[in-house]
Amino acid sequence: MYRGTRSTPAGQHRPVMLNEVLSALDPSPGGVVVDCTTGWAGHACELLRRVGPTGRLIALDLDPENLTTARERLAAVGHPFSIHHMNFAGLAGVLASEGITAVDAVLADLGMSSMQVDDAGRGFSYARDGPLDMRMDRTRGAPAWDLLSRIDPQELAQALSELGDEPAARQLAPAIVTAARGGEIRRTGDLVRVIQQATGAPAQWKLRSKPGKWNLHPAARTFQALRILVNRELANLEQLLRVLPGVLKPGGRAAIISFHSGEDRLVKAWLRDGQRQGTYDLVAEEPIRAGPQERLSNPRSRSAKLRWARRASDSAALTARSP
Repeated sequence: MYRGTRSTPAGQHRPVMLNEVLSALDPSPGGVVVDCTTGWAGHACELLRRVGPTGRLIALDLDPENLTTARERLAAVGHPFSIHHMNFAGLAGVLASEGITAVDAVLADLGMSSMQVDDAGRGFSYARDGPLDMRMDRTRGAPAWDLLSRIDPQELAQALSELGDEPAARQLAPAIVTAARGGEIRRTGDLVRVIQQATGAPAQWKLRSKPGKWNLHPAARTFQALRILVNRELANLEQLLRVLPGVLKPGGRAAIISFHSGEDRLVKAWLRDGQRQGTYDLVAEEPIRAGPQERLSNPRSRSAKLRWARRASDSAALTARSP
């Protein structure tokens, strides 16, 4: 559900599965790398350090509120970079605007960042009361509360089931839509209350019931599904996967971190199809998971799955496709 970085007691941020990402992408001096979901540049800064003064980083982020901090942190590294307010579905256009035909590595860290969920005003968190917005980019589109007031209950039930894996989707959807159309849902706390009432879930909830045991909040799946729906995340991911082979150099690598089963299934299918067609010559056999220490210190990393692939040489790809 979450991506990017986590907050630490010192107020710093450490990217999810940083070592695993660097191992998968293997950035080297002089390389050209892309971070499709820069956030506060946790992964991006380390990628920029690895490619060095003769390399280049292209950073993208859909959320314009991340750009100032990301730019400052990247500038402190001191190597060449550019940063764009752009959805990663537009990656090919960004590279074309910079006169770059292909790159050595692409990273996409899906979902929302810790900074977004920790800001109650963004509306991503069921644990913090605030406006029910959920837009990654608040300069465009409609907020979540508005979508709920217009959506068909059957469509919402399908989204809750497919995007949130919510077992009570058919029970929740009409209750949510009825409340939203009546003007009763404008804030995250309003939506949580409706969910608790519709499911009979207790008002009091604990993240951790006992050592090693984590509880899922009764509103977690609904919030996840609604966020994906508001931001058209699966459609954008599919577009990225579609253009990915065309922006990677032969031997170039891609790494994608997903936090939702639907995202992971999509990534797995596209990468394996690419391998069968000869587009990729190496694909991760199984998703890479965060280590035990990271999962313990950062609960948001528990659902993270990293998949990677390596672009085949052009000659190898043509041989694989020939009858």
